[in-house]
Amino acid sequence: MTGSHVVHALAPGFCDAASVYLLERWRREETAYVTADPPQIEARRLALRVGTDAPEAWEGVLPVGEVIVFPRETPYARALADGQAQLHDSVDAHTAERLTASGPGDIRIDMLLQAASFLVVPLRLRNTAIGFIACTRGPDRGPFVTAEVAAVESLAARASIALDNARRYERERRTALAIRNSLLPGTVREAEGCRIAHGCLPAGQGTVIGGDWFDVLNRPGGRVSLIVGDAMGHGPESAVAMIQLRTAVRTLAGLDMPAVELVRRLDALASDTPDASFATCIYAEWDPRQGTCTLVGAGHPPPLLRGPDGRTAPVALAGAGLPLGLGTGGYEATVLKVPEPALLMLYSDGLVESREHDIDQEIARLARTLDEAAADHPDADAGGPDPLPALCRRLLHSTAVADDRTVLLARLTPARD
Repeated sequence: MTGSHVVHALAPGFCDAASVYLLERWRREETAYVTADPPQIEARRLALRVGTDAPEAWEGVLPVGEVIVFPRETPYARALADGQAQLHDSVDAHTAERLTASGPGDIRIDMLLQAASFLVVPLRLRNTAIGFIACTRGPDRGPFVTAEVAAVESLAARASIALDNARRYERERRTALAIRNSLLPGTVREAEGCRIAHGCLPAGQGTVIGGDWFDVLNRPGGRVSLIVGDAMGHGPESAVAMIQLRTAVRTLAGLDMPAVELVRRLDALASDTPDASFATCIYAEWDPRQGTCTLVGAGHPPPLLRGPDGRTAPVALAGAGLPLGLGTGGYEATVLKVPEPALLMLYSDGLVESREHDIDQEIARLARTLDEAAADHPDADAGGPDPLPALCRRLLHSTAVADDRTVLLARLTPARD
């Protein structure tokens, strides 16, 4: 957006054409050039405006995002090496050759080459060159004068700060997205006797990560493990804690230990993991060949189960269990017999938190919401086209509570003898 604002401020009022370029090394946050005057520079076209044309009109000739190599003798490289604006009465030979090759026979390129005044102003940040602004005027306009060059230099100084802020924001965003993506399950969508859908909504506008985490794991013997967890708070600290717990679950599941023992070891690990104490989770292990679903809770809301009678109800766990990280190890397994296809829902407490109602009332409300959503998607019970993603979306938006919300739906189908 910053580059677009710059070129719109310059063209067509101040000049006929304007462009903004960023050094590729700076954009990628790589080390600086070995010398202050390298033999060539690589810069990416960030924004372009010719007259009143939109960038799309020039996409085939001078596309935004294109990386160009500029030799040392060009005004662009000299502006960066010297830190001074370069003012010429025409475009340089290298630019003329490049433009001609970009759009041979294009009358618009011919008009650009008729520039009677050509200005290149470096973008500098803390005495370091990060890019440049290029402006051209045709023969029907007066050449750039000293005061106008100073005006563009002032604009470049403000733009450099804005571009640095944008890069910092993008870096934080990439970091957040990397954390969020690491919390998502792999490619498991369907396993033996189990069809899966999931979704997550972090709390707050513009937030991409939170403390919720969920996973789906294939296990030996056709079994499937499903887990939803929730760390206290929001933001990267909670997310990093859940990454460690998620990694631990994957490791422990690979050892193929009983569900209760897995959660006990996770509890011990959480006590030594920063920001993981008081995290909650619900762990489920589905065995379609035995027609059993084993559940272990650690201070987490109980799962919902929608049976063949079309009614959803919370599962009565043998023990709710205490949150992870307390070192009590007092966890119990609840083993459900599932002789007929059923829909299992694991979720985070963001779906059932309320200041007006207690949690049991909210769990009952969520169960009714699942029934209503399933009624609108009869294939959810009939095994037709997969309705689970649509059910997930509806359930995620069933409350306006400002907390992370996670839903993991599993259509359990026992194996037939």
